[in-house]
Amino acid sequence: MGVSGSIAAYKAALLVRLLVKEGAIVKVLMTPSACDFITPLTLSTLSKHEVGVHISEHGNWSNHVMLGRWADVMLIAPASANTMAKMANGISDNLLLAVYLSATSPVLFAPAMDEDMWYHPATKANVARLLSYGHRQLPVQKGELASGLFGEGRMAEPEEIVVYLRQFFHRPLSGKTALVSAGPTQEPIDPVRFISNHSSGKMGIALAEALADAGAHVQLVLGPTHLSTQHTGITTTRVVTAADMFSSCEQLAPQSDIIVMAAAVADYRPRTVADKKIKKKDDEMNLELEKTTDIARTLGAQKKNGQVLVGFSLETNNEREFALKKLQDKNLDMVVLNSLNDAGAGFNYDTNKVTLLSRNGKEIALPLQSKQEVARNIVQAIIDLQHA
Repeated sequence: MGVSGSIAAYKAALLVRLLVKEGAIVKVLMTPSACDFITPLTLSTLSKHEVGVHISEHGNWSNHVMLGRWADVMLIAPASANTMAKMANGISDNLLLAVYLSATSPVLFAPAMDEDMWYHPATKANVARLLSYGHRQLPVQKGELASGLFGEGRMAEPEEIVVYLRQFFHRPLSGKTALVSAGPTQEPIDPVRFISNHSSGKMGIALAEALADAGAHVQLVLGPTHLSTQHTGITTTRVVTAADMFSSCEQLAPQSDIIVMAAAVADYRPRTVADKKIKKKDDEMNLELEKTTDIARTLGAQKKNGQVLVGFSLETNNEREFALKKLQDKNLDMVVLNSLNDAGAGFNYDTNKVTLLSRNGKEIALPLQSKQEVARNIVQAIIDLQHA
């Protein structure tokens, strides 16, 4: 467990105590600035192990390589803006960071800072980079901050972190295979132009990672996006067009226990594609379109007993009505209703607000939260469906 310099370091004492009560062997590392907020003696007493602060102490070298290989998980709580920036950029100027760069286990981090720091573009870029490394971020809390302001940036409470770790080590989908489609498609008009949409792939990638965290081996079919995932439990197939995505999904679906169609697949494509760039001639140009294959509908018609098929319904009006129609028409087990009328939800946001509608009549309305949190809730709903 790494403790960095933040007023939230006082929570580390309770967190260590709770982890030890859970039966965990806890070794604590502190940055030098963390010692201004809580003493190594406190955490050493609670963890029953010596606390590491410096690369060398009392003439002895702290073997950061062996520490990095020792743990089943590395948890950095609190993770200050400064420490996250160093982690994101590979800076190793203290023992905690040296162990982090040597860690062979999964890495979890619990950010803690004032709201303005949390929303600064540099912090957001650093968090995005850490997530791209395959690390997991515990959600920040909203409440009273050390500055006296009220907002986001509070470290997750120790009890919540313990629950998260329990779920992390309990993998209910071990032995299961999952297929996830994500991102947009691009339907070419000519060699330089195409039809597409605003999907970033963030929600689908978050779902793939949440399924892998739950123990599933995930096949991610990802449309054209700059995003990617480094999760070791995910195999990614890159595609471009709706036809490419259909071909990959149709091939992988029969071996999948869980299928989540989160991609924003083009409904139409140009009937003919020019082999050379179309030159500007007239004031108007007519483009004839034809339907693409409805992937979710096709997989729904081919669905085997025991398979769970989840679709998405992004709507702008009559949301619930259209979502329920998709649920029935495409033989889905669950549809995730996403309304573009909800602030902070939809394409390109880091947050989402959805309603889960299941074939068994169960309905779960989730509040606005990070796409990682939404993904974990969807995966839990999938697990509940499997056990229903």
